[in-house]
Amino acid sequence: MKDPRDVIVRPIVSEKSYTLLEDNVYTFEVHSSSSKPEIKDAVESIFGVSVLKVNTLNRKGKRMRNRKNNTWGKRPDRKRALVTLAEGDSIELFEV
Repeated sequence: MKDPRDVIVRPIVSEKSYTLLEDNVYTFEVHSSSSKPEIKDAVESIFGVSVLKVNTLNRKGKRMRNRKNNTWGKRPDRKRALVTLAEGDSIELFEV
């Protein structure tokens, strides 16, 4: 089994993720090869909460142009996990 800190890379802080906090859904950037059960186990072990559901999405990196020598590059692909917690559980990392 992987180390839980290797599965979860960082929390996602955006307007959309803050609106999901009202529904007890937290957003994390996760390692690209991690599965839903691994993400669930990692969140439960790191934060000590119970996870009801995990949704994942893969986001392709943008294609970027290098103006100096007129070549194309690419930003890295990222994988996100939307984690729904049980009623009454919360993660203090996101509290104001």
